[in-house]
Amino acid sequence: MSRQRQHMESSQDEGGLGDNVVKIYRCAKVVRGGRRFSFSALVVVGDRSGKVGIGYGKAKEVPMAVEKGKKIATRTMKKIGLVDGTLPHTTLGRYGASKVVLVPASKGTGVIAGSSVRAVLELAGVKDVLTKSYGSTCPKNLVRATFAALTGLLDREKIARLRGVSLVSA
Repeated sequence: MSRQRQHMESSQDEGGLGDNVVKIYRCAKVVRGGRRFSFSALVVVGDRSGKVGIGYGKAKEVPMAVEKGKKIATRTMKKIGLVDGTLPHTTLGRYGASKVVLVPASKGTGVIAGSSVRAVLELAGVKDVLTKSYGSTCPKNLVRATFAALTGLLDREKIARLRGVSLVSA
């Protein structure tokens, strides 16, 4: 059995929010009587229509860690500006030693991404996207880099406001 197991559990809440446990981490502390374990869970929560959040919960047992992670993820949810199920432009997200490049794709392409990046994109509601990750492949860093890339997206109205120009309907 592999030392690093990827846990990809997915469920749908009553409030329309879906959650995905990306990874469970186990930490051991050696005490006089043996080992004491503690767990942490990396959780992504989203409504599949433009809102997504990430959470990292720690506890003495796995279910409590997942519950804390969900609560933190729902608090950190942010709105993502999507255009027809894809991204408005190419974007780069960085966190730690990880970099994630997200490229908009044509309809029908699907989500071409690794498991950690896919979890964030699918719960954000992105249907078509190409991705490439560079550097560290640690799930914590990849999830946070993807979240940073998504929150850095700009739509046409925001760019026009920043430039001080008006949009012309074509």
